[in-house]
Amino acid sequence: MTDRPVHLPPGTAVGDRYTIEGLVRLAEGRMFYLANDRRPDRPTRHCWSCGFDDTPRSAAVCAQCGDPLRERRFLVSARWEPTNFEAYTAYHALGIEHPGVAAPLDVFVLDDVLYSVTPYAGEGLMLDEASPLTNKRLLEVAQRLVGAIAALHRRGVELRGLTRANLLISPDHSVRMFDLEVVGVHEGEVPADRVSAVLMSLGELLRRYCDVEAEELADYLASVEVGAVDALPPVGRAVESRYPTWSVLRYAPKLGGMSDVGLTRQLNEDNWGWIKLSERASLYVVADGMGGHDGGEVASEMAVKTLCEKARALEAARPEGEEAIEELLRDAFQTANNTVKDAAEEKGTDMGTTLVAILVIDERLGFLANVGDSRGYLLREGRLHQLSIDHSLVQKMVDRGRITAEQARHHPHSNILLRTVGTEHDVEIDVFRVQLEAGDKVMMCTDGLWGEVEDRDIESILNTYGDPRIAARELVRAAHHGGGKDNVTLMIVGV
Repeated sequence: MTDRPVHLPPGTAVGDRYTIEGLVRLAEGRMFYLANDRRPDRPTRHCWSCGFDDTPRSAAVCAQCGDPLRERRFLVSARWEPTNFEAYTAYHALGIEHPGVAAPLDVFVLDDVLYSVTPYAGEGLMLDEASPLTNKRLLEVAQRLVGAIAALHRRGVELRGLTRANLLISPDHSVRMFDLEVVGVHEGEVPADRVSAVLMSLGELLRRYCDVEAEELADYLASVEVGAVDALPPVGRAVESRYPTWSVLRYAPKLGGMSDVGLTRQLNEDNWGWIKLSERASLYVVADGMGGHDGGEVASEMAVKTLCEKARALEAARPEGEEAIEELLRDAFQTANNTVKDAAEEKGTDMGTTLVAILVIDERLGFLANVGDSRGYLLREGRLHQLSIDHSLVQKMVDRGRITAEQARHHPHSNILLRTVGTEHDVEIDVFRVQLEAGDKVMMCTDGLWGEVEDRDIESILNTYGDPRIAARELVRAAHHGGGKDNVTLMIVGV
């Protein structure tokens, strides 16, 4: 993976027409900037109405068409992996217009970086949108994306996949695709056997925005994610036919979940998930992978999926009593651990992951389990309490009185873990029982949050923002302000 280039400072001139205002967001393989067309270094201005380039800078209207020369602003994406530069340039040359696609206005390469320029009118990035969305909103997004992808396929544009980084949210809340990962442009329509990648990624993208209570919708999107649906039209028809039933369902606003690459890493190795196991039980999971590309990201995804699937299967037997329910969680956790360990041995890698999860029964009893240093917290009556215990070298030093908890935060060996999922078979698992009360909030997170944001500041944010989705977004922002040195993933579960 090519290193991320140094970001452009404000005032940098790029291309023939743009001046960088500032860096606004990082994503995997992307940097997003705001820019304008002032270009004080040039004696003339460009007219965006007619394309004339020779109007004197001091003029108020275009010398050719007479239109006012108002300042324009742009969202500029910079990518540096050269694999698909040519394909993206070919896509731009098509000049595609569709309400679901924010097509690039300009594309150019400078210093081995491809810049894609999109007109900016106050749009936000889906990267800043926490889960879950309402069913109605999610279905509307699904309809828009299916239509946009179908339009691209008709023009021969083949996509590698779709992520949150490829979605813009307009001020009217509509969603458009932009800065796409184009792998090729065909003479005719994209062949039917070349649509599975983007279709499966669409299923995953949408599923992650499902509420834990939206079982039928989540299960359908999961089937798309695993390739059970092999074409776009059936997805569009399914969304349309079930819209009247699914869109009216409302759920209590008790959840917030978000994962972010941070400010220094190029790859997000974290993962998370939630699933309703039965009418009485729901499971919430956060993982922080280790091992790099095709290592940590694989381990964390595998651990989350395996834990959820195994727990659902075990809960189907309806174990009764606290001991039996705790054993259910331990068994599911151990299955996830051994699955990752077996995969690591097969691949010949040392991939692994932390794992923290809470199994909530009847909204009154929680079983929180962890391995590693991803943490579980309880916010009760405005006070934050750490439930889990880190399985790390510095925590052991704190326990023995050799260093303080504050010294542990900045210790040079703070990243050394004594226990992780996938390191060995039959790992030791800590489980904590929590009697839940109305108004409680459980928060689970990776060290990308607690390592950058003090517990008192986490507590303050959770108390300030009652909506868990907004709190999740603000906690990610706080991690960025703290340095953003790692991926950050968190989940808030209200009672």
